[in-house]
Amino acid sequence: MNPMVEHGVSVVVPVRGRVPQLRRLLDSLTVAVRRCPEPVEVIVVDDSAAADARRHRESCDRADARYLRGPRHVGAKRNLGVRNARYDLVLFIDSDCRASPDLIRRHAATLRAAPPGIGGVTGPSAPVPGRGYLDRVMAGSEVLNGDLSRPARYAQLTWATTCNLAVRRAAFDAAGGFPERSLTVVAGEDVELGVRLSGAGYAIRCDPAAGVEHDPPTSGGVRGLVRRLYTYGRSEQWLCAIHPERRRFVWNPATVLGVAALTAATVPARVRGPVLLGVPLLAGAVLTVRLRRELARDRTGPVTEALTRVVLELSFDVGAAVAAVQLGRPALLLGGLHPVDERDVLRTAPPGVTEEFALVEGQA
Repeated sequence: MNPMVEHGVSVVVPVRGRVPQLRRLLDSLTVAVRRCPEPVEVIVVDDSAAADARRHRESCDRADARYLRGPRHVGAKRNLGVRNARYDLVLFIDSDCRASPDLIRRHAATLRAAPPGIGGVTGPSAPVPGRGYLDRVMAGSEVLNGDLSRPARYAQLTWATTCNLAVRRAAFDAAGGFPERSLTVVAGEDVELGVRLSGAGYAIRCDPAAGVEHDPPTSGGVRGLVRRLYTYGRSEQWLCAIHPERRRFVWNPATVLGVAALTAATVPARVRGPVLLGVPLLAGAVLTVRLRRELARDRTGPVTEALTRVVLELSFDVGAAVAAVQLGRPALLLGGLHPVDERDVLRTAPPGVTEEFALVEGQA
């Protein structure tokens, strides 16, 4: 251990905007800090506009958190937070989350008791239940929520989302930290850190009881949701480009429909009509296949909600296709990422622990 690094936990929070959300997070962390027997500091790294930055400083002062101005890229923000951290354990959590009361204590205890080869510990992240139609529809989205709930189903992973991930500072430094340049300023950096940790010989342990809640992905409305899915699709292709060993074949419907439409537009005029007619038929077939797959995975909701989810998730596929073109990697037009390599994980969750966790009323 670096002799300048002390025994304790540093919590690093990147933020841009989200003034009320950060205030709620800091309130929940105040409770979690009190419950942790180790020294704890909270570091907020912000690149908000002046008005929001001023409010963030006020929130940090009230919560006894350190405030740093940082760069735009979320990976660079987190790296800056770690460079300024005092302690040997670092917990990453996002600004739109709320920490469960025992989050810091559990993560610290797990890492202290784990062998050196365990470089980090993660727990599940649950979206705050919404009451609107869009909330119900996207609650069943594997694209949005699959990675967040995975720590409740596995005992060990090679990567975890950084809305709830604690790492040893030594492991983080050995892995080289987060990437600071990528196709998108947010998304994908957590996967890349996990791959780097694995390459450095570390694994990530799961604690299903060390949970966080986060704002629903629908909080920005349909436009915000589509933008998020589109960004996720682009970031996945960036990961495929730098880690081709984790790439898999994927029938990207955006690519298929795009090629069909381009073909229809370039064929001779005498056959253009029938070919153009085939494009919506192909689109219908693509949606039907996706819908059947979705209904086979989740039989609990109405068909209309599943269809809405399938249509919205096409934004992810569009982002992936656009990124393949931007990166100059035509093979990625029909490619995607293996998010979890079954050879690298332990499936069984720790005995006696469920994925349920709760925030104490009035404390978060």
